Amino acid sequence: MRIPVSLRAPQRTPFLLVAKSGLAAVAAWLVAGWAVQGPPPVFAAIAALLVVQPSLNQSFGKAIERSVGVIVGVLIATILGVFLGGGTPIVLLAIVCALLIAWALRMTSGTTNQVAISAMLVLALAAATPGYAVDRILETVIGAVIGILVNLALVPPVAMRPAREAVDRLLEEIASSLERLADALDTARTPAELQGLLIEARLMRPMRDAAEAAIATSEESLALNPRGRRHRRELADLAALLDRFGPIVTQVIGMTRAVADLYEDGISEEPAVRAIAEQLRRAAHDARRELSRTLPREEPVVPADEPPALTAPLDVSAPSRRHWLLVGSLLVDLRRVHEALGEREEPPATTGVRSIRRR
Repeated sequence: MRIPVSLRAPQRTPFLLVAKSGLAAVAAWLVAGWAVQGPPPVFAAIAALLVVQPSLNQSFGKAIERSVGVIVGVLIATILGVFLGGGTPIVLLAIVCALLIAWALRMTSGTTNQVAISAMLVLALAAATPGYAVDRILETVIGAVIGILVNLALVPPVAMRPAREAVDRLLEEIASSLERLADALDTARTPAELQGLLIEARLMRPMRDAAEAAIATSEESLALNPRGRRHRRELADLAALLDRFGPIVTQVIGMTRAVADLYEDGISEEPAVRAIAEQLRRAAHDARRELSRTLPREEPVVPADEPPALTAPLDVSAPSRRHWLLVGSLLVDLRRVHEALGEREEPPATTGVRSIRRR
């Protein structure tokens, strides 16, 4: 029988996280069972399982969420049990009251569910006494603390590799899109080929979003992490690189859209268009150069120590009347690409389009 797609994750949970969750649950059960006499320490094991998260920052958040939810839920169950007794109607009333109180206090969905579950379990076990409530709260705190300690002790995860790979893919695709656009300006293209070129360029948007999400995940994995200090500079470099190249995605898509909409046969014979194509190839070179400087590879396409190609302003002649709209549109976006790529080399004033000579 096939497992429904809705029940399967895109990728497996890291085995280390599974191992830590199991270890934390076992340790919490044993420690809480020894420290708190009474019923099996179910609350401790549940707390430990929920607290072990991919990052320490998330673990602390879950620990607080779980502890607050249990405390509020146990207090609600205790009050109802003392004044109304037990039984199925009281259990159902406790669930409703717990949900309403959590809603009134604007608790998160996770905390709200925990309040209701805790109230239900306490009353369902027919042990709604002050002593029982204190023991269950203590169990939860023990489980949360053990979950944090296990997550801290066993190689706290640092999610730097996904961020590096996402930025690497984005910059390589930017360089490839610039080269494809240059080739389209140099040689004749059919309308279908131009539309395919535009579709490929638009695929950079989800790649940029994925890179931003990967950097955000990496930043969260470094928070409160003792291993995070040595990775913070690298993450800052990746974020700065994405800040510089993220807008280029918009420029390249705009240039590709202009070419797809305004393309005419014979456009490759326009001197200004050939000059723009050459600048696009130089921009692709400098994009890969920046990639090699920030994310060193064993065999980089462009060595990091190679000088930049965009070292001089573009000086073009006025285009013909047939092509002036396309050339003008490309020059506006090209100037912005130059400024982004030349930001660390020279001031923007010396890296854009310098002038257009009239014929």
